[in-house]
Amino acid sequence: MFENLTDKFERAFKVLKGQGQITEINVAETLKEVRRALLDADVSFNTAKHFTNVVKEKALGRDVLNSVSPGQLMIKICHEELIELMGGNEVDINLKGSPAIILMSGLQGSGKTTFTGKLGAYLKNKKGKKVLLVACDVYRPAAIDQLHVLGEQLQIEVFSNKEEKNPIQIAQAAIQHARSNAFNVVLVDTAGRLAVDEQMMNEIAALKQAIQPAETLFVVDAMLGQDAVNTAKAFNERIDFDGVVLTKLDGDTRGGAALSIKAVVNKPIKFVGTGEKMDALDVFYPKRMADRILGMGDVVSLVERAQEQFNEEEARKLQKKIMKDQFDLNDFLAQLQQIKKMGNVKDLMGMIPGMGKAMKDVDIPDDAFKGIEAIILSMTPKERANPGLLNPSRKSRIAKGSGTDIQEINKLLKQFEEMRKMMKLMSNPRNMMGMMSKLKGMGGMPGM
Repeated sequence: MFENLTDKFERAFKVLKGQGQITEINVAETLKEVRRALLDADVSFNTAKHFTNVVKEKALGRDVLNSVSPGQLMIKICHEELIELMGGNEVDINLKGSPAIILMSGLQGSGKTTFTGKLGAYLKNKKGKKVLLVACDVYRPAAIDQLHVLGEQLQIEVFSNKEEKNPIQIAQAAIQHARSNAFNVVLVDTAGRLAVDEQMMNEIAALKQAIQPAETLFVVDAMLGQDAVNTAKAFNERIDFDGVVLTKLDGDTRGGAALSIKAVVNKPIKFVGTGEKMDALDVFYPKRMADRILGMGDVVSLVERAQEQFNEEEARKLQKKIMKDQFDLNDFLAQLQQIKKMGNVKDLMGMIPGMGKAMKDVDIPDDAFKGIEAIILSMTPKERANPGLLNPSRKSRIAKGSGTDIQEINKLLKQFEEMRKMMKLMSNPRNMMGMMSKLKGMGGMPGM
C-alpha cells in the first residue's frame, strides 16, 4: 500500500539533505519531485498543485531550528498537509436511530456486498450491536446469495425476498422486521451498475428518500485511482452521501483516491478495506495514513491489533514464565497463532517505523508460519514443554511427521533458544539497564 509513493517522497526529500537552510531554489526542486510523486499516484493535477503551493508557502515562511535539518522540516510540513488533505481527523459512523439505517451505494464490482458483511462484523464484534443485513440488489441473484453466505459465516441475520423486485419494498419490510426484533443497526446492500447511469441514480435516490438512512456510504474500489474520485463526485451530486469507503486498498494501488477524494467531494473517508478476510476492515485515520505514506510506520494501529488478540491475564502469566525461564514451544506456538490473527505479516512489519522500506522487496506469504507450526505440532506435548529431549531419533520422527528435514528443525530450535534467552534478559529491568549502559559506553550499536 503506497510503496511507490513512499519511495518517491523519500527521493524528493533527498534534495534537501546536507542543505543548511530552506531556500526558494531547493524548495522548488523538492516540491517539483513531490508534485510528480502525487501525479504518478493518480492524484488530480489541481489537488497536487494546491498541495505543493501550500507546502511551499509554509516552508519558506518557517524558520529552521538548529536541531532540525531543512529536510526534516519539509517532511514535517508535508506530513501536516497530507493529514489535512485526507480530512484531518477520523470521522465515526453515525448510528443514530432505532434502528440506525446505513445505506450502501456504489458501482458494481466495487465491493459493496463484501463491505456490508465486513461492516456488520465490525459493528457486532467491536460495537456490540445487533445487526441485520438487507439484500436489496434485485438485479443480481448472486449478490443475495453472497450476502446470505456472509451472514451465515458471521452469524448475522440476513433479510431478503427474491420474489419482490422493488428494493424500496424490501428495505421497508426489513426495517419493520428490525424494529419488531430489537435490531440496533440495519445495513442495506443495494444494486450497482457497470457505469453511472440515470436509472441507477434515480433508484438509489428514491431508496434513500423512502428509508431516510442515518448514514449513506459510497463504496469505491481504490484501485480505480482518479476514476474513483470522478465516480464519487457523480454520486455525491445526486445522493449527497455522508462518507466514503475505499475497498481493495491492499491491492496494487497508487493511492490517488485516498489522497484526492476528500478534497474533491468534501466528504470524509470513513473505512478502508485492506484484504479479503471479514476482519480486514479499518477505520480511516488520516494521521496514520500520512505516517505510512512518509515511511514513519503506524505503531498505534499495530498496538491496537495486538490488544484485540492478546489477553492481559494471559500476558501476565507469560511474563512470569519468561522470568522463570519456563517459556516453551507451546507458548511459542500460541504466540505465532495470535500474530497470524492480527493480519498479513508483511503488512504488520510495515507498521514498524523504518521497516516499510526494508520489507518492500521481501516476499512473505500468508502461510509463512506453516512450516514452523507443522514442526511444533509434530512433537509430543512433553517434547514441546522440554525441547532438550529432542535427540536425533526424535528429530527424525518429527521431520517425517512435518514434511521437513532435520536441518530445519535444528534451525528452529536454535532460533527459539536465542529468542528465549533474549526474552529472559529483557524481562529483568537490571539486565536492561546494564545493556543500555554498555551501549551508551560503546557509542551505540551501528545503524541504530
